[in-house]
Amino acid sequence: MRLGINLGYWGAGMDGDNLAVAQEADRLGYDVCWAAEAYGSDAPTVLSWVAARTERIDVGSAIMQIPARQPAMTAMTAATLDSLSGGRFRLGLGVSGPQVSEGWYGVRFDKPLARTREYVEIIRRAMSRERLSFEGEHWTLPLPGGPGKPLKLTVHPEREHIPLYIAAIGPRNLEQTGEIADGALLLFCAADQLEDTALRHLRAGRLRAGKTLEGFDVCPTLPLALGDDIPALADQLRPYTALYVGGMGSRRQNFYNQLARRMGYEKEAAEIQDKYLSGDKAGAAAAVPHRLIDSIALLGSVERIAERMQAYAEAGVTTLTLSPAGFTLDERIAALRAGTEALERSGLA
Repeated sequence: MRLGINLGYWGAGMDGDNLAVAQEADRLGYDVCWAAEAYGSDAPTVLSWVAARTERIDVGSAIMQIPARQPAMTAMTAATLDSLSGGRFRLGLGVSGPQVSEGWYGVRFDKPLARTREYVEIIRRAMSRERLSFEGEHWTLPLPGGPGKPLKLTVHPEREHIPLYIAAIGPRNLEQTGEIADGALLLFCAADQLEDTALRHLRAGRLRAGKTLEGFDVCPTLPLALGDDIPALADQLRPYTALYVGGMGSRRQNFYNQLARRMGYEKEAAEIQDKYLSGDKAGAAAAVPHRLIDSIALLGSVERIAERMQAYAEAGVTTLTLSPAGFTLDERIAALRAGTEALERSGLA
């Protein structure tokens, strides 16, 4: 099992800290450094900066938002980043959510699975450097009846095949991801529930494509907090968990709330959402069960974290991406180093 690092969103006064974290992860031998985007910093700019200041670590988008870019633009960006980084780029995609898609980009959040399938197909055709033409429900290239003609990508990526990941939560999205992608970016993953919440759906998609999970990258992101007081460490993650379960989406369409319900937290997920959407964010955080936080994060001593890593590897995780918690750079670096030490102690390195 390999380790990754997720820098999250750039900004919030942590720009220099994030670069230092990425450089330390590179020195420690982490496999990949991911950057996110929502409606602040964009992922490609951050990744180009990180790639220019690191030597070996891969850089990946987790995620580049599908409503933000035309698929051909995403192919151009991926090819450019792979070329500039010396073959270290991984393309992670996702549909985002209805609030961001419609509120920020002005793109209707309709038929996300069909849009993702077409988007990936266009990217793959463009990256193969064939003359690009496509007829689908959501994109037609070139546009009919006009001056457009099939064009070919002029940039030569460092590699013939750039790994493509999709951020997936729901069963249908997971199944499609297994069918059309090289890896899945997962969140809110409990090792003992990974088979039911993700792997069986990914496996079904791979089977539909005539493949197995062999070579497919199962890549969840987990917060990591180092210390002896487990309840106190979990409390640090309460606002983060409440945001996703309670506020990441509308009452009708919150994928993380639905996932928490599938994980067995039906009553708790409803309470968290009710409190969060009514403006009681502190109450929502307090309503998050400790066992939920502890199951989707790496908390405690290096020894305890090593045991949890073993459980994730046995469950089927191939790249474990860490999001090191801490209020200072020193705390985040310490958590980063604890991750490599735990991996070595687990015997998985």
